[in-house]
Amino acid sequence: MKKNTRFNVLIAVTYSVTLIGGMYLGFKFLKDQGFQVQHDKRYVDNNARKVEDIIHIINKNYVDEVNADSLQHLPIDSLLHQLDPHSSYLPPAKADELAETLEGNFEGIGVEYYILNDTLLVTNVLKDGPAFLAGIKQGDKILKVDSTNVSGHSLPRSEMMGKIRGKKGTPVQITLLHPGIATPAMLTIKRGRVEVSSIDAAYMLNNDAAYIRISKFGANTDEDFVNAIRSLKAKGMKKLVLDLRDNGGGYLNAATGLANQFLPENKLIVYTEGKHEPRTDYFATGGGEFEQGKLAVLINENSASASEIFAGAMQDLDRGVIIGRRSFGKGLVQEQFAFEDGSALNLTIARYYTPLGRSIQKSYKKGYAAYQHELEDRYNDGELTAKNAKQKDSLQKINAFVTPSGKKVFGGGGIQPDVYVKLDTTGYNKFYSTLVQKKVLIDFVFDVLADRYTPSYLSQNLNAFTINDADYKDLLKYIQSKNIVIDPKQLLASKQVIYNDLKVMLYKYHLGDIGYYKAHNLTDNVVKQALVSLQ
Repeated sequence: MKKNTRFNVLIAVTYSVTLIGGMYLGFKFLKDQGFQVQHDKRYVDNNARKVEDIIHIINKNYVDEVNADSLQHLPIDSLLHQLDPHSSYLPPAKADELAETLEGNFEGIGVEYYILNDTLLVTNVLKDGPAFLAGIKQGDKILKVDSTNVSGHSLPRSEMMGKIRGKKGTPVQITLLHPGIATPAMLTIKRGRVEVSSIDAAYMLNNDAAYIRISKFGANTDEDFVNAIRSLKAKGMKKLVLDLRDNGGGYLNAATGLANQFLPENKLIVYTEGKHEPRTDYFATGGGEFEQGKLAVLINENSASASEIFAGAMQDLDRGVIIGRRSFGKGLVQEQFAFEDGSALNLTIARYYTPLGRSIQKSYKKGYAAYQHELEDRYNDGELTAKNAKQKDSLQKINAFVTPSGKKVFGGGGIQPDVYVKLDTTGYNKFYSTLVQKKVLIDFVFDVLADRYTPSYLSQNLNAFTINDADYKDLLKYIQSKNIVIDPKQLLASKQVIYNDLKVMLYKYHLGDIGYYKAHNLTDNVVKQALVSLQ
């Protein structure tokens, strides 16, 4: 297997369980985003006019000096790639999706679903949403949306989603099958605005340590966190493991709002500055919900933007221990400029700096393509797997800073953790990769295992639960039914990781995100290290 292919498969496999939630919720996919939307709408009648408008916006707002004449005759994407890797153009549909993601709500009926054997299987119904109130339940199979057959027709996921979602107040007719009932039911549901928390899970790991997982920094992250932390404090929480792994960022003011919950008054959280943007300082205002108590922040190579703002502040101010692997390295701030047709320009207007003055933006001097493959380079260099875990960014050697406690930290190339934990690749091989790529394991959970176990049984047997021999034998039959040749040696080597994947997927199906993380964290080496560090 080529290096590039091996890395891509490995990363896909490593985060396959984490990304299960993404399979269900298209609206949860997160792109990096600036701190506010500039409603600077312009009439745009053709692509050439839009290019002119974009160049005008660049001249007035871009973070650095730029030669606009060199951009005049380029396509929009190429034009923006000449600037930096994070300035981007969003077509109307993408702009809407991003706005919904970060605002913490969307318009629809409030169901999560998975395409199983070419059928839409409802895997979760959001409480108090339109679907919930109409009687749709987990395990239902959606056959038709209005007059369109959506099962058995191999429709792309995007088309299926587009059929179900729509403007608040508009009706949609859903034809579905309830489990164990042969006759389809037909429901007419009025779409509504569905609220989605940016916190995936919040629960007690032990008697005094809690775990909170934040998937994005959206408009409601601060409020969601306050509600979660108050509930956990009532259960005895004195220490916190805050998981920002795979959190691609979001609103800057959401990151500063969260940091404010941990820092005393007048502590500098971050500052931003650009050619057209004077320095702006963001200070803690005090009165946060967790100014006292031990803190561990989990990051990895996919933690970016607002995640790095938060982690950098906690590290610079000696407020918490940073655990995991070097973060992505995005130190640029985007502002969104909306066009009349619904499309938008996300333009880099400033750089952000941690309290000690660190810019953690990794270099993009080698061009857009090289920047996109930088994480792959980390794997090939051995940084992710502990073969060579030191940061490679050239800026590290000259950008050394010292925290109040005397700890040395660096600028350039992301946030280097205080405690490094390597990427665990035990059991990952070609056979296991095939199962993940072909979605065999998740299909087996929804197709077979989901009916064998009840939520109450799983909840009561979290620590002891494992796949039994009968389940395992049925899994082997299921794999063969998908025309996949079983390699006995590789199967044996990957057996434990397969068992764990099946467990966490099953817990996700029956107990939601919190069930998934409770099951997953039992074997997560980064979480284990966090608990050790908090002792």
